[in-house]
Formats: sequence, C-alpha cells, structure tokens
Amino acid sequence: MSDMLHRIEPVIPALRRYARALVRNHAAADDLVQDCLERAVSRWDQRREDGNLRSWLFAILHNLAINQFRRTATRGQHVTIDEAHEHEIGQNAVQEQTMIYQEALSKLARLPDEQRAVLLLIAVEDLTYAEAAKALNIPVGTVMSRLSRARERLQQEIEKPADNPMGNVVQLRSKP
Repeated sequence: MSDMLHRIEPVIPALRRYARALVRNHAAADDLVQDCLERAVSRWDQRREDGNLRSWLFAILHNLAINQFRRTATRGQHVTIDEAHEHEIGQNAVQEQTMIYQEALSKLARLPDEQRAVLLLIAVEDLTYAEAAKALNIPVGTVMSRLSRARERLQQEIEKPADNPMGNVVQLRSKP
C-alpha cells in the first residue's frame, strides 16, 4: 500500500491541472480527481506492471470526465443558488492578467473536445505522444493530427479580431 501511495502521489498535481482544464470548475475537478484516485486504488491489481502509471491514471481521469460530460448532457447541470460560490455566479475581471487568462481559456474552450484533450495532455501535462495516445485510447498518428489541428485552430482563434473591438465604449452623438 505504501509503495502504491508513493507512486501515485507525485502525479496528483498534474491530474488536478488536467481535470480543472477539462471541467473548468475547481470543486468538480477535485471530485473528478478523487474519483480517479479511488478507482486507481481499488483496481491497482488490474494495471499492467510494465505499463506507464502516469498514462494509466490520465486514462482513468479522462474516461471518468467523458462519462461525467455524458451524464451532464443528458440530465443538465443543476446548482442551487445557495450552493453556488460567488466566483461561479460571475464577476467582472479587475486585473488585466485575469482578463488575458480568461480570454485564453475561452479560446481553448472553443476547440473541439478531442483536440483540447490532446493539446492539454501534450502541452500542459508534458506527456509524450505515445503516453497521450495510451491515455486517450487512440493511435499515435491520431494524437499527432489532432494536436496539429488544435494548434492551428488555436492560432486562428488568437489572431482573429475581437468580437467587439470597441469594448464597452459608448458612442455619443453630437448635437447638430
């Protein structure tokens, strides 16, 4: 049991980052990681000894997230106003860095799920193509093509002019 904990523990921060990027909610991401760890511990004897532990954990997390997305799409997301945190209800960004961060997340969210997952695993979590392919249960060539398309599409999103270039500037009419 101690060996298992020593092997899993260093991967937890990366799992949390990936989960937060997927579900875009800190509490839901933490729940997803907890479910992933619970499943990994309960099925520890089912993993391959020669396999990569990191990609196995990411595969578990990814599959749990997909199942959660499917349930949410079927049932819809329900949050009572009493359970919602103030930051989840929404507030305007007060610092430029926060606005840039939100814009980057927004552009990332516009990517198709398959492309976003590959991009996050490769670029953020620093998995190899083979590890990402194993985690997503797809061929390495598919990982490479999805990554290429994701990078290209993200570049297009970044270069695209803003929807409202004037921001919140109010146009005033002058008197004739």
